[in-house]
Amino acid sequence: MKLQRKILFVSLFFVLSLFGCSTKDTEVIVNESKIDLLSNDYAGWAISYSGYRQGDDPRSKIFPTKEEVLEDLKILEKNWKIIRTYGADQHLIDVLGVIKNENINLKVLLGIWMDGEPKYVEDNINQIKLGIELANKYKDIVIAINVGNESQVFWSDHKVPQEKLIAYIKEVQSKTTVPVTTADTWDYWANLAESQKVIDAVDFVATHIYPVWGKIDIDKAMEFTEHIYDSLKSVIPNKKIIITEAGWPTYTEGDLHVPKAGDEVKQNIYFNQLMKWSKENNVIVFNFASFDESWKGTGTEGHWGLFSENRKAKLVMKNLYPELTSDEPTSPDYK
Repeated sequence: MKLQRKILFVSLFFVLSLFGCSTKDTEVIVNESKIDLLSNDYAGWAISYSGYRQGDDPRSKIFPTKEEVLEDLKILEKNWKIIRTYGADQHLIDVLGVIKNENINLKVLLGIWMDGEPKYVEDNINQIKLGIELANKYKDIVIAINVGNESQVFWSDHKVPQEKLIAYIKEVQSKTTVPVTTADTWDYWANLAESQKVIDAVDFVATHIYPVWGKIDIDKAMEFTEHIYDSLKSVIPNKKIIITEAGWPTYTEGDLHVPKAGDEVKQNIYFNQLMKWSKENNVIVFNFASFDESWKGTGTEGHWGLFSENRKAKLVMKNLYPELTSDEPTSPDYK
């Protein structure tokens, strides 16, 4: 996995121009034969999970222990029904094994990481092979597969040629029995000139929506999220759309968001608004993320968790997890 997201601010004018694109004037036929496996029962109960703690680093293949994974999953199963993972590697092997062997009540949207090509072709092939193997081994746990994460949007630092990504998606579809997609940003999906072939290939659309990266503060965050989702539905009417990442950080650095956008109070507000909307509208939303991850750096990227890296509940989780509260700060202070 790469350390940085090269986020480019997109103006609201550009947002509206994208959604002004006309849609195909044809009868909408939705293929539900595989999508039923992504039941709306998961709306309001989905979360992204990576278990990397201080000293761990997927780039160096330093993974959490099985004991640490078990601790994490016991925390998550208390309040969620499904987790999203990111790479087909030892961490995923341990996650699925722990869920199976310890009877953890969680389903999995299995992630297959795609790194930039042509440099990482062999790595990508190995990810595909292991992802297929694990999806078939744990059919009672894996209910969908995601091939590639933000590998198509123009600013991606791990771009995969579109035709190669589609080939990988079709290979996974042909060798598994669950719905298959790729996850990318909402602005990529909205740009049909770029995304239509991928839309045609996937079983459902997996989008990321982050108000904070659009310099939207908390007072307009949920309005922005709803607008983007509804607009995506209007331009992609023939596919189920799931939000595979949405969340609010508790500490931010840089000028890609409003000053001091990251905040535990704001995270609490957005999380509760988002989950309420998810349940009321039957939209599956994977909250990003479970735990802070220091391997991503000390800035914004490392502080999206609902829990700190040492597994203490931030403000948003204190009522649900009183046993995990701490008198110590769970997010950095602004200087």
